[in-house]
Amino acid sequence: MTMLAFVTGTGRCGSTLLTEMIARHPQVGFVSNVDDKLAPLDLKGRWNSALFAHSAERHPSLGAFGHRRRFLERGRLRVAPSEGWSLLERQVSGILPRPCRDLLATDATPWLRARIRGFFDDRMAAQRKPAFVHHVTGWPRSGLLSAAYPEARFVNVVRDGRAVASSWLQMGWWEGYQGPEHWFLGRLPQPYDSLWEKSGRSFVVLAALGWRMLIEAAEQARTRAPEGHWLDIRHEDILQDPRGQMKAVLEFLELDWTPRFEAGFTQHHVAAGRGRSWQHDLSPDQVQDMEAVLDETLQRWGYPLDAADDPGGVHTGLIPGSPATGRLGS
Repeated sequence: MTMLAFVTGTGRCGSTLLTEMIARHPQVGFVSNVDDKLAPLDLKGRWNSALFAHSAERHPSLGAFGHRRRFLERGRLRVAPSEGWSLLERQVSGILPRPCRDLLATDATPWLRARIRGFFDDRMAAQRKPAFVHHVTGWPRSGLLSAAYPEARFVNVVRDGRAVASSWLQMGWWEGYQGPEHWFLGRLPQPYDSLWEKSGRSFVVLAALGWRMLIEAAEQARTRAPEGHWLDIRHEDILQDPRGQMKAVLEFLELDWTPRFEAGFTQHHVAAGRGRSWQHDLSPDQVQDMEAVLDETLQRWGYPLDAADDPGGVHTGLIPGSPATGRLGS
């Protein structure tokens, strides 16, 4: 029986990097970007793992990522793990790509459960791997996915909210500049709407509140997950100790560190200092505005408000106040 796992995160949080590292494992299947781009063909991705094993790229969170010739690439197109939103919208339902809130078990009609199971079952059968990983950003959607697959596991990637919000502000797809009436997270809850209005409708504050909404949704989702089915991991810890953190992730997914995985893993040369660009991309006043609405959430996840207090070392203990299972972080 194939183990199904989802890598979740807010977006711009390092979940792509982790998903690709997991997908380097020869026993892991996944939906690829080619499957998604050719959604009308309903490809099952039988050769995704083999093609990805022969490809290499240069990722924003990486230094050198190997120099092997890229396989089946043209420009930036390559076979790599994808969220597959076009494919999911076409083959499953429009509820999945851009919901205005998190998707819960109560959203799982019998029809929708059958569609979700049909989608992943077909691909797991075609790819014939012991594990299958799928990347999900934005709302965790774990309630709905768990309703279809009670045995599914979730690896939730968390990154400093100041870094995520700063990155969102630089993305062409970020719709926050049109106001929360038009962005992908739906309406702001009343307390958050008041904070945004009090800030003078600052887009910097709005991006920070968006991160906070998604993190709180993930925290709620974690409380509903079965024991041992949820793992939180901080992006900063992956950058500081990629091998140690990856070993913990593979253990959570019940995968061994094989020689073939080692060969793929060594292609990733992670640049530990890349996580602090927000300190230069935001003004001191903007950072202060963000921290005013994120202070408790940041500290709950082990991010000091004074960046000078964090020497950049890896955090290997448990998240303060969390149960002593299924957690990596500060």
